[in-house]
Amino acid sequence: MEFGNGQTSDHPKDGLFLYGPHDAPRRVKQVSVGVVGTEAGIGYVTTWAKRISGLVSVPPPGKGEKKERPHLSDFPGLAEAFGISISPDEFVRRMVSAKAIDEATKTLNHHEAVAKAVDLYIDEIIRHDRNEEHKVDVWLLVLPELVFDRCKPLSRRSGIGLVKGDFIKRQKVRSDLPLLGEVIDQSDELIFDDIPDFHRQVKARMLKVGYTSQLLRETTLAPESFKNSAGYPKRALQEPASIAWNLATGLYYKTQPKPPWKLANVRPGVCYVGLVFKVLPNHPQNHACCAAQMFLSEGDGVVFRGANGPWKTAEREFHLKAAEAKNLVSMVLETYKEKHGTLPKELFIHGRTTFSDEEWRAFSEAAPPGTNVVGVRIKTTSGDVKLFRDGDYPVLRGTAMILDNKNAYLWTNGFLPRLGTYIGPETPNPLSITVLRSTGPTPQIEAVLSDIMGLTKINYNACNFNDGLPVTVRFADKVGDILTMGSAKDAERQPFKFYI
Repeated sequence: MEFGNGQTSDHPKDGLFLYGPHDAPRRVKQVSVGVVGTEAGIGYVTTWAKRISGLVSVPPPGKGEKKERPHLSDFPGLAEAFGISISPDEFVRRMVSAKAIDEATKTLNHHEAVAKAVDLYIDEIIRHDRNEEHKVDVWLLVLPELVFDRCKPLSRRSGIGLVKGDFIKRQKVRSDLPLLGEVIDQSDELIFDDIPDFHRQVKARMLKVGYTSQLLRETTLAPESFKNSAGYPKRALQEPASIAWNLATGLYYKTQPKPPWKLANVRPGVCYVGLVFKVLPNHPQNHACCAAQMFLSEGDGVVFRGANGPWKTAEREFHLKAAEAKNLVSMVLETYKEKHGTLPKELFIHGRTTFSDEEWRAFSEAAPPGTNVVGVRIKTTSGDVKLFRDGDYPVLRGTAMILDNKNAYLWTNGFLPRLGTYIGPETPNPLSITVLRSTGPTPQIEAVLSDIMGLTKINYNACNFNDGLPVTVRFADKVGDILTMGSAKDAERQPFKFYI
């Protein structure tokens, strides 16, 4: 990965500590932060923000832990690592009553309860936008634990005293009124077009409000304030330095024009696209939403929303019709040209399944002759193939078993010499990689695997050494989850940073 002054490192914490972000401002840049939360929550985030302005050390090893722990790194401070600063005492503060959150989340109908809770937060942002001139770069939404407990799809809200609202408990879809649909106002029932999930609803609503956001649990910011009767924290958390690294990376990514690091030594003119399919909730014909996530060597991503339609053809199989497939790839190519002044030489389309003939012909027709379109299938495995080695740790991350010039197994997880350990629960499973088709010469399988390894380093929502999946596949479900929400309807092209 490439950081400040063209310097490279394989670990983002090393690169940021030594060189700073790859395209950071020359002087420390002030970031304007808005906070929505309860009085207590705003207090927690203010204290936490002051803390990350300076050094956050890794705590000494506990009982049974190794003395040397190279997988942990002290956080040097926001300005020192990222070249940005925040002024906690000048945060834009929008307070939400803890009592109002409690009452909203006790509403009998779960969809209505979650929608009311989301409204409490989003309405504060909209009110600030309408009435105040103070510009905000990113909004932090600080959540009491009861939001997390009660505002997820399978939340169990027993024993909290549910209160009747406008809808009965069991209603989960809009009322079917074919003869009265044009007479009766059903706008209140739009809440049933959304999944009752606070996180997804906030991200979907913020696509239209036009701000990036970060959701923070109070228990993450101030674990010392939330202990059980035995005196231990109520939640298992990472140590404070790792939390600071992760949240600061997200803060930088969501407020600055360029990501904190980019891929180094990438071939010029290459573009990666991940396809997203997700079935629309409660759709009578089981239609699905489609989208494309485009990632460039600079690391920045853009999400393009395609058309909704009958794309699901079998269990876990989705295929576009020719017109929609061509339109989706055309949008990607036009945006690439806007950014670079020319079209890409190589366009890699990553998916989890194969491409139909109709779909592939449309992809090919959308691309000019000078662009080699390459379709790659990336599948997770679950024990089909295992590699074992002598010693305490599994195979090295990056190990590949090449079967032929189009097929290989790739271990994106494994032992990491830099960290001195393997981050994972069991012997790692490889990804199954297949180069399915190409409109030009078939690329070398080694180059395809190398690109996928690089794309496992592009997760700006944390500051980890790597992910197990390339970014083109890693966030496909999360992007799809947001785009299928009714609140996200008509939200078109948006930077990837709005979705995480």
